[in-house]
Amino acid sequence: MTSRLIPVPPFVLTVFGATGDLSRRKLIPALFHRDADGQIPEEALIIGVSRRAMTDAEFRAFAHQALTDHIPAAELKEPELERFLGRLSYVAADADAEPGWSELATRVANAGDMIPVYYLATAPHLFGPICERLGKYGLAEKGRVVIEKPIGKDLSSAVALNEQVGRIFPEERVYRIDHYLGKETVQNLMALRFANALFEPLWNNAHIDHVQITVAEALGVEERAGYYDTAGAMRDMVQNHMLQLLCLVAMEPPASLDADAVRDEKLKVLRALKPIADHNMAQLTVRGQYRAGASAGGAVPGYLEELGSTRSETETFVAVKAELENWRWAGVPFYLRTGKRLASRVSEIVIGFRHVPHSVFGDAVGAIEPNRLVIRLQPDEGVKLWLMIKDPGPGGIRLTHVPLDMSFAKAFKVRNPDAYERLILDVVRGNQTLFMRRDEVEAAWKWVDPILQAWRGAKEPPRPYTAGTWGPSASIALIERDGRTWLEDGA
Repeated sequence: MTSRLIPVPPFVLTVFGATGDLSRRKLIPALFHRDADGQIPEEALIIGVSRRAMTDAEFRAFAHQALTDHIPAAELKEPELERFLGRLSYVAADADAEPGWSELATRVANAGDMIPVYYLATAPHLFGPICERLGKYGLAEKGRVVIEKPIGKDLSSAVALNEQVGRIFPEERVYRIDHYLGKETVQNLMALRFANALFEPLWNNAHIDHVQITVAEALGVEERAGYYDTAGAMRDMVQNHMLQLLCLVAMEPPASLDADAVRDEKLKVLRALKPIADHNMAQLTVRGQYRAGASAGGAVPGYLEELGSTRSETETFVAVKAELENWRWAGVPFYLRTGKRLASRVSEIVIGFRHVPHSVFGDAVGAIEPNRLVIRLQPDEGVKLWLMIKDPGPGGIRLTHVPLDMSFAKAFKVRNPDAYERLILDVVRGNQTLFMRRDEVEAAWKWVDPILQAWRGAKEPPRPYTAGTWGPSASIALIERDGRTWLEDGA
């Protein structure tokens, strides 16, 4: 089997915040992997920008250390490593000061007709000032800009940020990145739905009982405590990652994989979300905050200890029962759950099908369980389809529930590329399909804002839960009062 890779045109990528954590852990390793696989054109250039004074050689040494820390030694082969480091250069510049910007403009201009891409791996309050300076120095005319979440802290701030960026870059050259959309399994969700005749006829409220989306982390907030306390799980995970996953599960088939065709369908899902506010917040949402407990075989502190505070109203766990007011999904609940310091690290989507209408098996041993499609995003990406079969052997029919299990690592025996590897090169290719459009971001905030306001109005602190568990007991009640239960680890 051969794969057809879409060519990547020559580009000059400028990474703002190049010495930060995102660059060190994700961007530099992702770019190296693509270069090692021969997908980066020979003439492409990568410019690092941050406030820290640093020479080109020192930045290359920084990048070398980042690769050593985050890529297995066997994959750091000398010819590829030398070629990649040779692409790197560095400019010290500040979003709020003039020094360095003329030098950056000169380096980008020297790249000639290569596509200019600006990746803003910085704090969100710098997005606007950086874009304004890119415009001032003539760098935005043909450039594309990539911005990370959070895009605002509520609807009004998201609108203001979008307008600030939009004054310099038109919408067709703005790439709002959500790395979950670059995960192999997320894209396979679209393949499962739209490249197979098996699922799409069943993908509706006549056959699907409910949907569960879980994004669980075993780690606490740790060094992100300062940022996290201003955001919380709702802003950090639900407003972006989880709603995007919900959109891909629930959207209508697009006419094509054209970027706007896909994003038009996602927008319809966001606009169909049933509002949650003061009148139903207590019945449809649960928020929690972890206390000291045990994780990975050892004692771990609670959120307040990690924050260095005695009080905080910030939630580290959220569970939501969401519903869509449209013909396909009316009456089908979407249970969303995310949190820090939970029992294990797992991200998965569970499509729970309805029970068979009638059992013909009489006294057969074993209850008939409904079919489930489990799409695992992390840690081991793959797909499971749970079916009922007869247990082998004589002596009557004994029914058992077993999965058809496809692990991507086992099935394809190749390294599973990180999401950033795909997304960065999609920017260069000009493909916005896996990036959020402005109206998507704002529609998500329109649904989330009333929930946050209702929480503030209730003046109830987040429910405590012990680190290393699956969250507050109220989240179990949220789903079990509907006669369902949370499913963990692909079960």
